[in-house]
Amino acid sequence: MIAILAVTALIPPSSAVAADAPPFQIRFPQDSQPTSFSSTFGARRSGGRRHHGVDLMAPKMTQVYAAADGYVSRIETSSLAGRYLELTHVAGWTTKYVHLNNDTPGTDDGEADWSLTLAPGIVIGAWVEAGQLIAWVGDSGNAEWTGSHTHFELAVDGNPIDPYKYLTVAWARDQNRYRADVRDLGHPLDVYRVF
Repeated sequence: MIAILAVTALIPPSSAVAADAPPFQIRFPQDSQPTSFSSTFGARRSGGRRHHGVDLMAPKMTQVYAAADGYVSRIETSSLAGRYLELTHVAGWTTKYVHLNNDTPGTDDGEADWSLTLAPGIVIGAWVEAGQLIAWVGDSGNAEWTGSHTHFELAVDGNPIDPYKYLTVAWARDQNRYRADVRDLGHPLDVYRVF
């Protein structure tokens, strides 16, 4: 009986069990209180494109955070994505934050200085830590008419991964952390929300 137990202990878990454990853990990449999102990965877009991310809807200038430790590998502007940045993480994982702010506060002018898009110190090659402020929500690019949000992408070795389950786990974890902070401060939840 002991020999059997020793042998079974060396057998790796079934793929169904292993699939339940996320291979890459993220922090929720945006201030979670004003953010709403749903599963839209793979949805059809104009021009025959598919949606390669999840839209995190929130007011302009909502804080955007690094989802995991990594370095800034791309900062660009394009007609569809608007202002965006990409972070490179361990083992070929990347995250992309699209439609960042490009408006002067109180306007929809598309002429904001990059200091209203990216947090101080966010430049190509900069190292960031999970949860660090990196940017602000906007409606740049083709998000101008869809409402302000961050289009969040997750990829491994350049292949897009549906980020929805990663986001829901991270959002729930951040909500629990938020509630714990409220308990520690001794404030009721509704009072703390106004800060």
